[in-house]
Amino acid sequence: MEHLNIHDPPPPPQPGGPHPGAIMNPSGPPPPPPPQAQQLPPQMFTTAAQLLDLTDKKLLLVLRDGRKLIGILRSWDQFANLVLQSTIERVFATTSEPGDPHPKGLYADKTHGIFLVRGENVLLLGEIDLDKDDDPPTGFEKAEYSLVEKLANEHRAAEKVKDTKRLKKLATLGFEGENMGEILH
Repeated sequence: MEHLNIHDPPPPPQPGGPHPGAIMNPSGPPPPPPPQAQQLPPQMFTTAAQLLDLTDKKLLLVLRDGRKLIGILRSWDQFANLVLQSTIERVFATTSEPGDPHPKGLYADKTHGIFLVRGENVLLLGEIDLDKDDDPPTGFEKAEYSLVEKLANEHRAAEKVKDTKRLKKLATLGFEGENMGEILH
């Protein structure tokens, strides 16, 4: 028995027969080699692979709970879990007096640094234009974080009260929502 090594050269072809490693094709000559593998454009991917073009770019993420994060995408996985660097959370609020036709918009940023986001929590994401990155959002002025957070929390609480009232009224009409039991108790 021969003791062959992977570094040994292949045996010479036998006269009148195929190469020892050749695949036999009884219907004729061997098929042509496959064409050079072509790379698909990023638009063809419908999975987390679309994030490949966004790696090392500054992104804005809107999460399912309404938070807005801005950071540099450093890493991601097959579940679209994201690692953001130099992350800030941007909070928006409006101040409006009764009868004011033009409420004043405020925003503030809170620094988080490295931030891990589960892919299932991402509602929307997009690349930030670095030429316009330093401009304040249209219609908003920068303010103290504590003030903007307080106004945003008050707005969320008022919306929650309105939603609860609306759902209770719908329940009296016979409509039942997904989380009705939790809200009505």
